[in-house]
Amino acid sequence: MEITKIINNNVVSCIDQDGRELVVMGKGIGFGKKPGQEIDENSVEKLFKMDNKDSLEKFKELLSNIPLEYIQLSNEIIAFAKSSIGIDLNQNVYLTMIDHIHFAIERFKKKMHFANALFGEIKLFYPKEYLVGKYALRLIEERTGLQMPDDEAASIALHLVNAEYDSRISDTFRMTEMIREMVERIEDKFPQFKENSMHKDWLVSNLKYMAHRLLKLDPMEGPEDEEYQSVIRKNCKEECSMADDINAFLVEKYGCSMTTEEKIYLAVSIKRTRDTYRI
Repeated sequence: MEITKIINNNVVSCIDQDGRELVVMGKGIGFGKKPGQEIDENSVEKLFKMDNKDSLEKFKELLSNIPLEYIQLSNEIIAFAKSSIGIDLNQNVYLTMIDHIHFAIERFKKKMHFANALFGEIKLFYPKEYLVGKYALRLIEERTGLQMPDDEAASIALHLVNAEYDSRISDTFRMTEMIREMVERIEDKFPQFKENSMHKDWLVSNLKYMAHRLLKLDPMEGPEDEEYQSVIRKNCKEECSMADDINAFLVEKYGCSMTTEEKIYLAVSIKRTRDTYRI
């Protein structure tokens, strides 16, 4: 790989054999080097590929001003997330995570702490991502001696959710609030849902994917099974009424609407969860 730019002693920009531009990290990999030279591939610790040119330029600018230890910390957190959660993450997660870890640690050193307004919701709705956030806090303490609050684990989890759903922080906050409000309405109607269970977790998981669809994706159009819908509305009257109420709320507050199929599916999910509480 040929060096095109020295970002700092530990990070360089390169062109690979296919002509793609990469950002390459390794301790001392850029020291004494010049553009046009080949890099020592034994010194490479991590290769970064961004989704587009704009992200790549932002990434190079970010790395030029951040200590290597923060880059390595972020890389280990992301690697742990991929192996423990088993999900695909948008490549831009490296950009957002490195920036966040650097900012969070420097802010904490200055004794500046901001509570995460959605801490409870993030912990409940994104438990696997939150556990990665807790792992990140242990790693940060191990490397820096700083004991950061659990709110920070939730903030780190949000960046993983963003990368998982390919969304922005503002979209993820909005999606999380939408899920919370739907859950609250279901719990008000069916108080037994306030008790945590694996079946409620399954329902929340369905709400999570539906909220993502409503805010980010177009509805899937397909043939409606009117006979099936009629059977569900006849046998799940309370649950269908609940789904209709939630849809009316979504239209009023968020300006989006469930498809008929989604309302039926939500009603069936509520019915299934209610039945488990009766067993």
